[in-house]
Amino acid sequence: MSGYWAGILSILAINIVFAYGIFLPVATGQLNLGGAGFQALGAYAAAYASASFGLPVYVTIPLAALLAGAIGALIAFPILRTRGVYLVLATFAFAEVVAGSILNSETLGGAMGLSVPAFIDWQIPVAVAVLVSLFVFYLMSTRFGLTMRAAHDDEVVTDLMGVNIRKTQVTAFGLGAALAGLAGGLYAHTFSFVEIQGFNAVVSIYVLLYVLLGGTQTAWGPIVGATFFTMLPEVLRETLPTVKQTLATLVGITEPVAPPDESWRLVILGVLTVLMMAFRPEGLITRTMMERLQFRRSPSRAAAEVSA
Repeated sequence: MSGYWAGILSILAINIVFAYGIFLPVATGQLNLGGAGFQALGAYAAAYASASFGLPVYVTIPLAALLAGAIGALIAFPILRTRGVYLVLATFAFAEVVAGSILNSETLGGAMGLSVPAFIDWQIPVAVAVLVSLFVFYLMSTRFGLTMRAAHDDEVVTDLMGVNIRKTQVTAFGLGAALAGLAGGLYAHTFSFVEIQGFNAVVSIYVLLYVLLGGTQTAWGPIVGATFFTMLPEVLRETLPTVKQTLATLVGITEPVAPPDESWRLVILGVLTVLMMAFRPEGLITRTMMERLQFRRSPSRAAAEVSA
């Protein structure tokens, strides 16, 4: 496999793990705009453990997930007391606090970042992404997953049914933080370098879009959202020059034209995002869609089961 496609697969796998980290709290009705903070915690934990102590990858990556998950569970208690836009601002503020702390830390390299000695190839991020996907699918099929969906749909009714909503939300937030930290650990060892500028507010916004536009009602949503938004810029990178040359030919320009500026990819991505939010507010993949696609028993088989 070429280095280009190996890099794309690694980025896609990391984005899927990261998206699941945001999906879990969102599935309970909690918007988390602090994803970059948890990813940064995981990335710097793995980078520091590898660079300073020489720990192997199979230690540093789980360590990144554990650290981010523990901090996520701790801050979930005060943060999840807020609601709506205040919750979004609180999680965003957490990410900014993490970024500012790392930026002013000489131990963690400050603005210069940290080099990561241990390198992993694309197979490891892809394998981890597959395992995380299977775990989330299993989790959403359990009683806890049902509780998460119930809390998302109606907290009042769920509370009246005797469900401990706060425990459910804190657990989901902590698990999501752990997955975001896991994505950070994979990032550090994939690119062999971390700098805090790579974990900014735009990263938090993008990964939240992966989840919201992919769909928050089913575990398929983060996979579809992350894949769509990761691969779309690459597709546009290849197709936009051809489209521009074709349009120039149609208006009578025969000589080669300069390829479009890179900013056009962002413009098209923004337009598609607005259109999706307007026409598919529940995301590309919804629970109703998945129920329609599931295998339905034939009337004769159902009747046979009833008679038996």
